[in-house]
Amino acid sequence: MKLSTTLGQLRLLAILEGISYLLLIPTIILKYGFEMGLPNKIVGSIHGLLFILYSVWVVYYAMKMKWSLMKTFICLAASLLPIATFIVDQRILKVEAQEVAFAKNEVS
Repeated sequence: MKLSTTLGQLRLLAILEGISYLLLIPTIILKYGFEMGLPNKIVGSIHGLLFILYSVWVVYYAMKMKWSLMKTFICLAASLLPIATFIVDQRILKVEAQEVAFAKNEVS
């Protein structure tokens, strides 16, 4: 995964957004079970930022690569489910990276 490319950055954001979503589960338990709200506030803020960045990167990359509305919608909707961004990374973004690499090798 090359972080110098928009697709590489999008893949990293998908993974980080998924991790931050999963980290909300224990912080919610701390908040409501043990009245410790600070961890939830910190992780929630980080997750919110990653959610926004992921969404912006999806829309930007989708417009750049002229993705279909369905593909774009699936990638955006994935940010609403805890492990869906990992699935999107493996089934859509990783395949996209392989296609881009193949197209580069074909041109060269």
